[in-house]
Amino acid sequence: MVTSKKGSALTLVMHASVLFLVILWTIPTAGLFISSIRDKDQLSVSGWWTALATSEQRLVERALDPTHQQFEDGRWVIKGNLLPESDGEIVRFGVSSLEPEAYAVGELVDRKDKQIQVFANGDYTISSDQEMSGRRGDRIFFTAEIPPRFTLDNYREVLSSEGLGQSFINSLTVTIPATIIPILIAAFAAYALAWMKFPGRALLIAGVVGLLVVPLQMSLIPLLKTYNLVGEFFGVGSKTYVGIWLAHTGFGLPLAVYLLRNYIAGLPGEIIESARVDGASDFDIFRKIILPLSFPALASFAIFQFLWVWNDLLVAMVFLGNNEEHLVLTGRLRELLGSRGGNWEILTASAFITIIVPLCVFFGLQRYLVRGLLAGSVK
Repeated sequence: MVTSKKGSALTLVMHASVLFLVILWTIPTAGLFISSIRDKDQLSVSGWWTALATSEQRLVERALDPTHQQFEDGRWVIKGNLLPESDGEIVRFGVSSLEPEAYAVGELVDRKDKQIQVFANGDYTISSDQEMSGRRGDRIFFTAEIPPRFTLDNYREVLSSEGLGQSFINSLTVTIPATIIPILIAAFAAYALAWMKFPGRALLIAGVVGLLVVPLQMSLIPLLKTYNLVGEFFGVGSKTYVGIWLAHTGFGLPLAVYLLRNYIAGLPGEIIESARVDGASDFDIFRKIILPLSFPALASFAIFQFLWVWNDLLVAMVFLGNNEEHLVLTGRLRELLGSRGGNWEILTASAFITIIVPLCVFFGLQRYLVRGLLAGSVK
């Protein structure tokens, strides 16, 4: 009875922990999505958690120029609206940047030889006894309460940007080989380190573990210089796909070898010994036994490697550069942000566009991952 109560309590704690982690990851994602479909003006003044509330914005618009004036009831009048595309409501207005909220809506303001009046719905009138002149209209400062607005314009701006399709293809060209190559090499190396006897195997395993702690940023420039020297010797130009494939392979191999070696070493030794007794070579054992049983580990690393390479910007900038021919998707989206990176509407919409492919890969490999686990347990 006591054991049953302890088990129930442990299950409850586990479920609560999982729920907490789900909420912890879901809230930022939901906030990112909400921000991506908000109006850019509202996004710049309030957080995503206020998306359903009315936002207060301080705006400035220029009235129509004197060419639009009409003569009505003995006065020259210019009429217009400050909120032509909004259902908002103006609460205060002003005619000077020093006092942008000096007057209440509906109040008649004298300015030089003119009278200015602004109403809550955005309508305004500028009237004068004499015919108005000039090339530009008066500036009107106002504070408006704008209801929540949701739009897909942010996505349209990102998807319609020039060169986005080519950058998408470039990212696939980089990511797919940079995921497959390290898996192939690491699978062979992991089998050798797990089941083949040769001198120095323990040192190689220790070296692989040591490479896991080497910072990527520290090795970028030396690796690029080495690649350029080798490329000059063999006549291969720099800033090519081959260079970034090799770079991602090198950066991903330590983790791949470590994960796969630990998984393969845990496979039943009786199966491998029986295969050797039957006359199977190491290559046959690897191809017919190890690979099918190791598919869950291969799928797991494929997910990690694909996500890391797809979202990479630093390595792509170093080994491919910023030229239009090889610019990857993350580089293209970085350029859309502008020099100061303040276009939050572009950033949030770009984030959801870039996660479409990784999500498809994750859910696709997750299905095969479960299938591989079941197949491995049956065998």
